[in-house]
Amino acid sequence: MNLLPTEPPACTKDASTLCGQVFQVTNNEWLSASAGWLLTKPIKILMIVAVAFLLRYVIRRLINRVTRMPSGSSKLPALLRPLREKAPEVLGSAVMERRRQRAATIGSVLKSMATLFVYGLAFILVLGELGIDLAPIIASAGIVGVALGFGAQNLVKDFLSGIFMMIEDQYGVGDVVDVGEASGTVEAVGLRITTLRDINGTVWYVRNGEVLRVGNSSQGFAVAVVDVPLSYSADVEKATELMAEKSKTLLESEGLAPNVLEPPEMLGVETVTPEGIKLRLTVKVRPGKQWAVQRALRAHLLAVLDEAGFEPPLGRFMSSGPAGQ
Repeated sequence: MNLLPTEPPACTKDASTLCGQVFQVTNNEWLSASAGWLLTKPIKILMIVAVAFLLRYVIRRLINRVTRMPSGSSKLPALLRPLREKAPEVLGSAVMERRRQRAATIGSVLKSMATLFVYGLAFILVLGELGIDLAPIIASAGIVGVALGFGAQNLVKDFLSGIFMMIEDQYGVGDVVDVGEASGTVEAVGLRITTLRDINGTVWYVRNGEVLRVGNSSQGFAVAVVDVPLSYSADVEKATELMAEKSKTLLESEGLAPNVLEPPEMLGVETVTPEGIKLRLTVKVRPGKQWAVQRALRAHLLAVLDEAGFEPPLGRFMSSGPAGQ
């Protein structure tokens, strides 16, 4: 019994088709019938792959262009111009690093999304050209995606939090922030981890998904709060006038004047304790400069009050007296 076909494929009778043309040249039935698979399919698949590579390259070049900062310039990259920026001017050179890092991180996310979309679409088109049924593959991918989502939900949470934090510019390199468990100066900002260095020099790595609230001391303006203790016997009115006058003079000096936004405000008596009373003075300053202004004011005002004869709480009986006594 002969199982081989005795009649050539019907397509070989049509000379206008690729099958007919190959049959006329080779007189081979299998080769002519498979011409579409051997020639047309590989060419289509190569074209899909080539277009995918070219499209990915063009998209990445465009993203690089809108995220690149001009050399030696603090001008915002094109990608960040539509977004709100909260970078304080007092950061100086750190502003450039803050902007560069923010643009690079957002650009990295866009590149990853573009690569996933382009290559994913190309993969689906290639499978379609091969005649593979995509329904089971898509269903399996959905199940795997759900499983990975449950298993890596903390990682996904960190990345999503990092993306929104970057877009909203909640904080950046050079900002002094308090994120709950840690506080300090931001050294690096990533999609998953934020790096802080506290006042003791300890480096803290904080997962973005674990940050529930952020206190940023480097945005807009800050307030320097100075509390000065006095004894009960002190003349509060005189001390208040003296503090207001001397603090204004000090803040007009060359060292502190650039950091001061408004004249000092003398609030008066803040607390009364068994040990004595406290007078409070506040000054609106540039963000991040409140600590330096506080230290300078506190040292100056204590010296001024001491020269004017005002005693600290508990008087001077706690001191050991002059040397040699």
